[in-house]
Amino acid sequence: MRIILKLYAGLLEHLPPGGSDRHAVEVEVPDDATPSWILERYDVPPEMAHLVLVNGVFVPPEDRASCRLSEHDELAVFPPVAGG
Repeated sequence: MRIILKLYAGLLEHLPPGGSDRHAVEVEVPDDATPSWILERYDVPPEMAHLVLVNGVFVPPEDRASCRLSEHDELAVFPPVAGG
């Protein structure tokens, strides 16, 4: 199945090459893919996946390994931010 993977800020370096639209790319994933699987597949360190959203809905860390993705879902990942 295909999903949209969106990585922001310092996570951009983990997007696969080619086909990306600044911070998003459509990727082919297994039917049983989860946010944790995607993050591991694209070498996103768990401590850098501060905010994980599936179709705009927050997925807490304890649910990332069990939350099944569906065709055309959008997985957005933001790193921790600092500043004021």
